[in-house]
Amino acid sequence: MSTDQPVTVEVGLGDRAYDILIGSGLLLRAGEEISRRLPGTRAAVVTDENVAAAHLDTLKAGLEKGGIQPTVITMPPGEKTKSFAHLEAVVDGILAARLERGDVVIALGGGVIGDLTGFAAGIVRRGMNFVQIPTSLLAQVDSSVGGKTGINSPRGKNLVGVFLQPKLVLADTEVLDTLPVREFRAGYAELAKYGLIDRLDLFTWLEANWEKVFAGGPERAQAIAEACRAKADVVARDEFETGDRALLNLGHTFGHALEAATQYDGARLVHGEGVAIGMALAHRFSSRLNLASPDDAARVEAHLSAVGLPWRMSDIPGDLPDAEALLAFITQDKKVSRGALTFILTRGVGQAFIAKDVPASEVLSFLRESHPVSRKAG
Repeated sequence: MSTDQPVTVEVGLGDRAYDILIGSGLLLRAGEEISRRLPGTRAAVVTDENVAAAHLDTLKAGLEKGGIQPTVITMPPGEKTKSFAHLEAVVDGILAARLERGDVVIALGGGVIGDLTGFAAGIVRRGMNFVQIPTSLLAQVDSSVGGKTGINSPRGKNLVGVFLQPKLVLADTEVLDTLPVREFRAGYAELAKYGLIDRLDLFTWLEANWEKVFAGGPERAQAIAEACRAKADVVARDEFETGDRALLNLGHTFGHALEAATQYDGARLVHGEGVAIGMALAHRFSSRLNLASPDDAARVEAHLSAVGLPWRMSDIPGDLPDAEALLAFITQDKKVSRGALTFILTRGVGQAFIAKDVPASEVLSFLRESHPVSRKAG
């Protein structure tokens, strides 16, 4: 893809609408694109040690070309960085740089850095300008778009945070070439999710073209743009997740419980892998409730397996808590309302829906059937 012609996807939120630019070479254009939208701004860049080593110099050069000399705040990599301690460190770094409310905080990194940085930008001086420069596939197709920010609690994932829409998202497809294949696969789970929610044609296309998406080139950019359009459509309809936006949580209720159960240990399970297993479980659970055909669950499992993603709880290294403990994590999840369990279930591939008042007894029974220890014992 030419550096002169990035694909633009607009997130339509009235006077808070913003663009997602998707293409190669965007790090070097960051200063130009930010200054065009926020002239005269100063900036802080929040990143992690791994991303900084690979991409910070390129971004700084791009910012300086646009007249921006950034302050850099570097965090350790990994899910455990989404914590109160690291939030405090980012906030202090922004304040120490004497940035004003009209200045900009830039997230350069994956979903962890994006979520942490956005939360900090949302609370410093009661809200600063925020720009997302996602460097992982998962962040480019999901977490950088839509304004959800936050950190984790020992009691569950993403339980503390705010909604803060960015002013701009720059998805540079070149940076994905440096991703470890495991991280790319994890992001692919979120990409596949959009097909499984309500875009059967996208899922069918991915079944035929996933190897080209992994290889790079036009199929990769096409897939990212399609996912961003899908999310932008949902966010424009339901910014604060009071209705349809909950569909984007397909696989996440089970997935977040598994992440909490592994204590956010990235060596055992990263977020996209949790989502992959969660999506497989959601389809299998839908089949168990006679909402969908077992063939649909098998189709989803086959695709996740083909791309090398885990799709069973037994694919997670090490021991898991028992089914009762997993259910406790699910009931703590933020998608619980007044004690009733809400799941995103499906009537078939591309036919997800919001199911409220799902009986906890059914979930517990399903978890017992699906738990690797239970299966071995049986």
